[in-house]
Order: sequence, then C-alpha cells, then structure tokens
Amino acid sequence: METLSNTLIGTAKRIVIKIGSALLVDAESGDLRRDWLAGLASDVAMLRDMGAAVVIVSSGSIALGRSVLGLESGPLPLERAQAAAAVGQIRLARAYQEVLAPHNIEAAQILVTLEDSEDRRRYLNSRATFETLLDLGVVPIVNENDTVATDEIRYGDNDRLAAQVASMAGADVLVLLSDVDGLYTANPRENSDAKRLDLVSEITPEVESMAGGAGTAGGSGGMVTKLLAAKAAMHAGCAMAIAKGEGARPIRAMLDGAPVTWFRATTTPGQARKRWISGMKPKGRIVVDAGAAAALGQGKSLLPAGVIEVSGDFHRGETVEILGPDGPLAKALAGYDATEARAIMGCQSREIESRLGHSGRAVMVHRDDMVM
Repeated sequence: METLSNTLIGTAKRIVIKIGSALLVDAESGDLRRDWLAGLASDVAMLRDMGAAVVIVSSGSIALGRSVLGLESGPLPLERAQAAAAVGQIRLARAYQEVLAPHNIEAAQILVTLEDSEDRRRYLNSRATFETLLDLGVVPIVNENDTVATDEIRYGDNDRLAAQVASMAGADVLVLLSDVDGLYTANPRENSDAKRLDLVSEITPEVESMAGGAGTAGGSGGMVTKLLAAKAAMHAGCAMAIAKGEGARPIRAMLDGAPVTWFRATTTPGQARKRWISGMKPKGRIVVDAGAAAALGQGKSLLPAGVIEVSGDFHRGETVEILGPDGPLAKALAGYDATEARAIMGCQSREIESRLGHSGRAVMVHRDDMVM
C-alpha cells in the first residue's frame, strides 16, 4: 500500500536523519547500542540505493564520554560536559565509520555551533562542504561542537540543529527519530484519549498547544523543540517526520507502514531558497556581457570571464543584482566580495589564483544561488 512515507521518502533526493542520545546509548550501561546502529546503517544503504543522499545529525558524544570517564549522572558542569564530548566524539565517529564500512560508504564528521549558521561566511563555507561531501557520495555525520560551544553559541538541541542542517544541505526530507511515533493531540502517556496526527500542513496555535515539555532523560529535546524544527524545515521547503526510532531498521519500518506524523512543506527546497533570495535587497551590481547573459538564460552559473563591471560594497553571500546589455537579469548571492570580484572580473577561471594570490571558486555566482 502506498503511504505518505513511501511517497516522500521514495522521491527524496536528500534526506537528513536526526538521532537522539536515548536511541544511541543504553541508559543503564552507558554503552553504544551497536546492533541498533548497524541496522540504521543498513537503512542508510537502502536510501542510497533508492537514489537519495543522506546526512545524519547525531547526538551521543556527551553520553558516551560520560560513561568512559565515569562521570556522575545528571546535568554536568560546562567544563565536564565539554570534556565528555571530546572523548565521546572520537568513539561516536569511529562507530559510524565502522557500521557504514560494510556497505562501502564513507563517513565524514562535521562539528558545528550556532555561530556557523548565523555568520554568513561560515554558513556558506558549511553549505559548500555539505555539497562537496554529498557529491562525493560521503555520508556526513553532524553534531553540535560541544567541546567549544558555550550557552551563548549553542543550538541547545539537535532537533533544531537538524532542521538547520536540512536547510543548509537543501534536503527534501528530515526524519526525527524519537521515543514517540508522532505528534498527539495530548500527551499519550497521560491521556488515553490522545490521538496521533498523520499529517500536519500548517503549524497553528492549536497544533502548538498539543506539544508538551521535555523528552527522555537522555536527551535535551521534547515535542516543543520538534515543532520548532518542523517550522524551520517547512519554511525551507523540507518535509519533516517524527517517527519512533527504538526498533531495528526504523526507516525501513516507516516504509513498511509504521505510524508517523508528517509535516508537509508547501514548496521545494530550491523554490524556498530562491524566494528568500528574491526578497533580499541588493548590496551591489554585477554587469555582464551578452555571452554571459545568454549563458545565464540557459541556467548556467556566472563565470568571471563574462563580467565587465562590479559596483557597490558587498561581502561574499550578500545579494547582488546582475545586469546584462538589455537591463536587469537576476538577483543572486555573490560568490566573492566586491574587492575580489573586481580583481577577477573578465579573467579566465585558470587565472583566478594568480590574481587573488590564492585558489578560489571557479564561478562568480553559482546557478543555485540565482533567481532570474
């Protein structure tokens, strides 16, 4: 039987899976649930065989490090939590590498903080790293950089981090693997009349009122943070699911009809990104020749060779207007700041390094960062 899970997962090109500490680490022993993780690796291989690139946002480093170091239960002081994360991150990354290896899948570790998404340059660098890794067939394993993050620069929970990663990576689907199988009209542990919602198309005040407090003791999130993640994902054109993750092969279970709540986006990641760009005020202008204008009209990126004038004072990632011989052509996110753009305009890509003194990107503006 065709289900919404089959449709959304089956057609997705990029999928982000978020895994909480309670799924990865046994609460009593503090040990990694390696058999469960091996099952998840089989799910990742299955998704890749279906044509999707996969990103994993994983908790667990502090929980694993706490066990290794023999630290006390309960909330840890910042310094001890960071020490636990430093120890646990090594073990977590190695575990993912080991369970993915039998499927001939390479893993990469990406550690991020809130600053990486709030700072434009860091955001663009992170986005470029995701693009490159996914193009190379690698599965990025993402976690908050708990070894350096303080309360001021923390996401605070991996639900919202996962939504930010989904937006950054241009994902079609985000799956939050949880200890519950979706959003209920009330807390099902306290109210036997609570009913699970199959589909949420809009997060209204009524939907928000259904969220309760904190989740399991092993994690930092709850239904409130999951709804915040859903809002961010839907705004970015990404569908999101809350699914029960405790059993073996949780993604396979979703495809086989396991209960789940879907938050369905009304647009695509590409459309959402272009809508965002089109609403930005340009900080400068890039004028191109007729050949470049024709190439842009065919959906190609803007190369430095076709640029004849750069005006304004803009940074990399800020919005610029692109003009051709007949007037305005597009709005776009600049791949270089204004100074560098002026230095390389009119040159061939092979000449960029000699003009800038360092190797740079081959394009002035990438086609994915442009709205015609």
